[in-house]
Amino acid sequence: MSIRISKEACVGCLACTRVCPGSLIKEKDGKAFIKYSRDCWGCASCVKECGFGAIDFYLGADMGGNGTVMNVSEHGDLLLWKVTRPDGTIRIIEVNGKNSNKY
Repeated sequence: MSIRISKEACVGCLACTRVCPGSLIKEKDGKAFIKYSRDCWGCASCVKECGFGAIDFYLGADMGGNGTVMNVSEHGDLLLWKVTRPDGTIRIIEVNGKNSNKY
């Protein structure tokens, strides 16, 4: 598993740096970055913490930038899990943030 952090979408909140269990995400020029994305454990903690859609997570065997990626953004109480396939199709899964840890 691996991640990609978009400098353009990153707002510099650095929440991802605090939740990465491997301390792999660092700050540079006020933005989050990961030097060696191949070292990513694939826990997706940073993806879930980033409410701005700035972190793409490669799903399963799709590592290397040619496959399906997933990111998360927040809109009020909704978490929008956006899955983008290699052919450009997008699927958005809405999760109510108030009830997401209920079960």
